[in-house]
Amino acid sequence: MTTHQNSIEFQQVTKKFGDHVVLDNLDFNVRRGEKVTIIGPSGSGKSTVLRILMTLETIQEGVIYVDGQPLWHEKKGDLLVPASEKHLRNMRKKMGMVFQQFNLFPHMSVLRNVTEAPIHVLGLSKKEAQERAYEYLELVGLTDHAKKFPSQLSGGQQQRVGIARALAMRPDIMLFDEPTSALDPELVGEVLTVIERLTEKHDLTILLVTHEMQFAKEISDRVCFFDKGKIVEDGTPEQIFRHPTKARTQEFLSNFIDAT
Repeated sequence: MTTHQNSIEFQQVTKKFGDHVVLDNLDFNVRRGEKVTIIGPSGSGKSTVLRILMTLETIQEGVIYVDGQPLWHEKKGDLLVPASEKHLRNMRKKMGMVFQQFNLFPHMSVLRNVTEAPIHVLGLSKKEAQERAYEYLELVGLTDHAKKFPSQLSGGQQQRVGIARALAMRPDIMLFDEPTSALDPELVGEVLTVIERLTEKHDLTILLVTHEMQFAKEISDRVCFFDKGKIVEDGTPEQIFRHPTKARTQEFLSNFIDAT
């Protein structure tokens, strides 16, 4: 059974695409309010962890708990049975996700991109949703751009709208899937600054997948190095970046000299 101080808990989770094992009997947890970064080579299963949490990918084996409730299962008496669509919908509300690609609605203004889900999913009035949207657009520094359309914004601005949109659902958990990987190098800093500001202002549980090692070092309570669907090494940023104990971690980090 899961412990209530864990916000996210994977228990012996296996995920396969055909014969390819992406997550291999994974045990992994994130405590409530913790900021955890997952690093690792491409194809190591990092983004799959986030997609499974957002119910964009299913699992073959194991159980996942989010805030003490099973995600892909429901309790029927003493049994865990596959979750209904209604249960999945309720569980999704606990989490917000910021994707690599900004996934904004191109035909909607910035304001509508941020208010759409609170109105239609949470049932907020248009006025309430707009008040909330402006609160988060201010946090990401885009109040002046509320009436613009995504095509009128830079990539960094679009990603900041994506962050405001996720926050507008008031999730307990924020998931970031390589939020800077689609950006030009000079725009990376502005998005990282917003994420940093967010962690200072809101007591959220944050799970971040990134290749920005210096940022991972600065922002994380804990860093997990994934390879081939398993956690190879898990520790504080100081431990992972300065004193990694596993040869595979050392080899991977040797490509990111500036992080150490």
